[in-house]
Amino acid sequence: MHPTAPEAPAPVPPDPFWEALLRQRAAGGAVPEGNPHAALFAPLLAPPGAPDGCLVLGRLAQTLDGRIATASGSSQWIGGAGDITHTHRLRALSDAVVVGAGTVRHDDPRLTTRAVPGPSPVRVVLDTDRRLGTGYGLFAPGGPPTLLVCAEDAGGSDRHGAAEVLRAPRAAIGGLDLRALLPLLAARGLRRLFVEGGGLTVSRFLAAGCLDRLHVTVAPVLLGSGIPAFTLPEAARIADGLRFTWAVHSLGEDVLFDIALHRARPAVCTPVCTAPGQPPEPAAP
Repeated sequence: MHPTAPEAPAPVPPDPFWEALLRQRAAGGAVPEGNPHAALFAPLLAPPGAPDGCLVLGRLAQTLDGRIATASGSSQWIGGAGDITHTHRLRALSDAVVVGAGTVRHDDPRLTTRAVPGPSPVRVVLDTDRRLGTGYGLFAPGGPPTLLVCAEDAGGSDRHGAAEVLRAPRAAIGGLDLRALLPLLAARGLRRLFVEGGGLTVSRFLAAGCLDRLHVTVAPVLLGSGIPAFTLPEAARIADGLRFTWAVHSLGEDVLFDIALHRARPAVCTPVCTAPGQPPEPAAP
């Protein structure tokens, strides 16, 4: 169910504006407005504004009818070459790329920046009950560091293959308490977080009010069936949904929607998606 993790992308041609953005990322400060990449990427390089110290971007690629994979799980490739480049650039601008256990099990991704210049991020795998084996590439020696995040009461040692194990509280309704996890990652210097997939993982970050921004690529494909991009509690009224503003960018044959969420979440999630011991957050207006 991982829509944007092809294993053999073609490297993009040299781009001096992208190289300048990478230098700006390393040096800090504002991205010059004259850089054509500024409108899309500058918000991701801004200082985190949330109390947990993180800036969190969710990311999905979907068909026009909102599917991220066929019913059998086939998802390669929904997005075209421009979407692949964009995904690898997001990795290069992030301290860590976050995926769920289902994405690892289905796609065994590398999560590197091999298609673009820039550093590969730390790979963070969310596996609440530690059910993944150690045979996946993310847990092999070599490559960028990997963290396996599991529940505090999950068994096992502090290593999972070559990956370090990080333990986090469980959420009251199942899975990990994502609002408690973010400060743990920030304490390790992982403040710019790219939640790449799959759809359930991105949906859980959205439902928990843990996304600052959301990038959704829409490809010119109609499936008519398959796995939906977002999985949230059922809304009885249109007003229970989450409305927002967006900016639209072209990614070759695809269209990218850049959405500023500022940790908002749908109204249907407010009573049921709150972390233990924390008051509900207001839904977006």
